[in-house]
Amino acid sequence: MASPAAARTLALVGHPNVGKSVLFHRLTGTYVTVSNYPGTTVEVSRATPRHDRAAMLLDTPGVLALPSRSDDERATVRALLNEDLRLLIQVGDAKNLRRTLNLTALLAELGVPMVMALNMTDEARARGVTVDSGALAEALGVPVVTTVATGGEGVVPLTAALTQAAAPASLLRYDAPLEREIERVSALIAEHAPHPRLAARGLAILLIGRDPEVESWIAAQPGGAAVREALAGLTAEVGRESIPARLARERSAAAEALARTVTQQTGGGDRGLSMLLGRVAVHRVWGWPMLLAVLWAVYFFVGDFGASVLVGLLEEDFFGEVLNPAVTGFVQQHVTIGWLADLLVGEYGLWTMGMTYALALILPIVTTFFLAFGVLEDSGYFARLSVIANRMFAAIGLNGRAVLPMVLGLGCVTMATLTTRILHSPRERLITTFLMALAIPCSAQLGVVLGLLGGISLAATAIWTASIVAVLLFTGWLAGRLVPGRRIALVTELPPMRMPVLGNVLKKTAGRLKWYLIEVIPLFLIGTFIMFLLDRSGALPWIVEAGEPLVSGWLGLPPEASAAFVMGFLRRDFGATGLFVLQDQLTIVQAVVGMVTITLFVPCVASLMMIIKEQGTRTAALMLAMIVPTAFFLGGMLNHLLRLFL
Repeated sequence: MASPAAARTLALVGHPNVGKSVLFHRLTGTYVTVSNYPGTTVEVSRATPRHDRAAMLLDTPGVLALPSRSDDERATVRALLNEDLRLLIQVGDAKNLRRTLNLTALLAELGVPMVMALNMTDEARARGVTVDSGALAEALGVPVVTTVATGGEGVVPLTAALTQAAAPASLLRYDAPLEREIERVSALIAEHAPHPRLAARGLAILLIGRDPEVESWIAAQPGGAAVREALAGLTAEVGRESIPARLARERSAAAEALARTVTQQTGGGDRGLSMLLGRVAVHRVWGWPMLLAVLWAVYFFVGDFGASVLVGLLEEDFFGEVLNPAVTGFVQQHVTIGWLADLLVGEYGLWTMGMTYALALILPIVTTFFLAFGVLEDSGYFARLSVIANRMFAAIGLNGRAVLPMVLGLGCVTMATLTTRILHSPRERLITTFLMALAIPCSAQLGVVLGLLGGISLAATAIWTASIVAVLLFTGWLAGRLVPGRRIALVTELPPMRMPVLGNVLKKTAGRLKWYLIEVIPLFLIGTFIMFLLDRSGALPWIVEAGEPLVSGWLGLPPEASAAFVMGFLRRDFGATGLFVLQDQLTIVQAVVGMVTITLFVPCVASLMMIIKEQGTRTAALMLAMIVPTAFFLGGMLNHLLRLFL
């Protein structure tokens, strides 16, 4: 956090998918997750830029439009209002200049010095689009620098251009009645609720456009009442309900006119394979085979290579034959206290169970999953998931945008719960959070599931997948009809399909693995310690015996599986790993039933805490009360159904 005396505060502003987070990393050296879908940077990230250690650079969430309507857009407006901004860096899309200038037209009214980074110029050239950056800079009155953030091109010129930042020229000319209202409201803001950095005219346009964040900010000012009264006095000639649409139309027309002036289409461009793949990925027919092919590739890479080959090398060869015997021998030789030696290297030892599970079983699986996840993110494919999933999600009262938190949930349900803020209504956030808590496995758990079932047969994996998807769809369908409210239509921007940048994929994988090592390993050790205490106190055998009618009778699992569900209260993947180590004792039916039940079982403690933070304690408790009996009921039904056929 910058000190109050920081000389300069700069902010990156732009639409989703324009490379803000990549540019943020280039300018600061601080890594922020780089993704090709909206909502990745829900909170405002900040770091010190390399060129000016006395300054602070903010990476604001992407905005589809202003005035703000979603939480990520509100967060950006909140940053504009509350941060001591001295300079804006608008990150624009060179291949879609009209949309970029639509936002520029509004930012210009705020009166903050600005520089434009016209990013993705390589992709624009590939499409045969050329932008005259000099003419654009002259029209806007601000420096315009062409960049390719993923390759670091233009970053040095952009840094140099920051010293030449200037307040942009206005692009908007409204008709007389609307202009009178803007001037009247801006005069009142300047008189009664002036902002120290933002021009009153820009605030007036946002306020008349009914931006909720600006309304809240104005209301909190000493003279806010006078400004609110001005809105109530809009003339009949300019009907209030039509003003937001008219403001948007004026901006769109100004952006279109300037874009035509400075943009030249030099030919059809090289649309090639990336354009073809982009169209196929969202095709209502061919998009599904492509999705299945992608899922099969992930299954092969994670379930076969990661969970079979890498786990075999680490868990069986290295830990099983080399490291664990050496550690066990060392402890037994030097630790004379019996219970302490058992705590370290016994059946529920911190090393032989906790660290072995975390490093030998889970780490190779989540590493391969994170790599696959990063490739799909960086390629632009995940954004297309929202389109192809939109029709299916309509059946559960959501739009395709909800697929983005759910896909993130395959990485970490805890952080995915936070990103439900990108959804537009409390209803959407509630339904999506519940579905993730019930039926979306995190990466570590998914990797273990694929490792166990993939080692058995493709059919076992297919049954697990079909069961989880069926639960997800039915539960979502039911929730969509029980939770009051209406479905909001999908509006999103698709980035181009591109070859993943190896550096981005490796950096994201490294960042996620760092999170895994810091956050997950301590929980594994805590879980192992609890299991040790339960075992030493005799409580674990009692729990196993008490759970036998449910676990062994209803679910048809070995009695030892009760311990896996105890561990599942701490972390989903810890519980799944407890079943993984029992794989030699499980039949095909037991493996499938166990993994379906543990997948639907309670979210981990961290996820539960995040649900409480986002939805409240009462809602979280209600979700938990529904999830636990649902998991065991459906697991038992699946057990009895499969035994009829297998």
